Amino acid sequence: MRDEDEATDGPPDPQLHPENSPGFDADTSGLADIEVDRDVTIGDASLAELAASDTEPVESDAVADLLSSLSGDDVVERRRAALALSERERTEPIVQGLAHAATTDADADVRQFAVESLAKLGGPVAAETASVLVDDDDPWVRAEAVVSLDRLDRGAHADRIEGALDDAHHAARRNAAISLFKHRGEDALPELLELADDPSERVREWAAHLLGGIEDDRAHETLDRLAEEDERSVVRETAVRARDVDAGSFRRQFSGALDESDRTLPGEDDLNRTPDL
Repeated sequence: MRDEDEATDGPPDPQLHPENSPGFDADTSGLADIEVDRDVTIGDASLAELAASDTEPVESDAVADLLSSLSGDDVVERRRAALALSERERTEPIVQGLAHAATTDADADVRQFAVESLAKLGGPVAAETASVLVDDDDPWVRAEAVVSLDRLDRGAHADRIEGALDDAHHAARRNAAISLFKHRGEDALPELLELADDPSERVREWAAHLLGGIEDDRAHETLDRLAEEDERSVVRETAVRARDVDAGSFRRQFSGALDESDRTLPGEDDLNRTPDL
C-alpha cells in the first residue's frame, strides 16, 4: 500500500531540486506549492557529509584505495568512493566492490550511489543489482534502482520498472512513469491516465507533463480536468502547458538519454530532467 503521509516516507531526494520540476517556471511563488517530503531540519549534517558527493578530493586516488574506502568505516568516504568509482574503467574488482556495497552497506546513500555508479559502468552485474534494489527498504535507493534499470536497458527491464508504478513512495512511481513513457511512448497512456489521480502531487505533475506527449482525446480530457480541478497549482499549471505542447516533438526529445553536458545540477540524473521544449 502507498503511504498516505509522504512527509514520513524517507529522506528528501538528493538528486532533485524544485526548479527541475515540470511545473516550475520564472514565478518563484510556485515553490510554495511544491510538496515537501518531510519536515526539514538543519544542523545534523557535518560539512564532510554535505560534501560527500564531491569526488574531486579523490579523483587521483588509485582504484585500490577507493575500493578500500568503499569497504571502510567512514561513511562519507564510502559514499565518495562509490561515486568516484563510476569514473574509472570497468574492472571486475570495481564491479564486485560496488555490487557488494549496493546490496549490503548499512548506509542508504552508499547503496544509492553504488547502484548509480554500477549503472554508469554497465554490464550484467549492474542489471542484477539494480533489479534487487528495486525492493530496497529505502525509498530513494528504490527510485535510483529504477533510474539504473532505465539507463541500462529500459526495454529489457520494462517489467521490473513497471512494477515500481505500485511502489509506496512517489519518487519510485514517478521514475517508473518517466521510464515507461520513454520506452512505450503513446502506448503508456493507460498508466499515465491512472497516475493522473495519484495521491502525490509530484506524480500527478509528471503524469500531466508526460500526457502532453500523447495525441489522444483521453489525454486531452485528462489534461483539461487537471488544469481546472487539481488541488495543487503546480499540477494545474503543468497541465495547462502540456496542452500547448506538440506531442510528436515532445516524444522525440524525450525518448533518449540526455547528454552528460546538458545536466544543470551536480548529481542530477537523466531520468529526472525535463526536456527543453
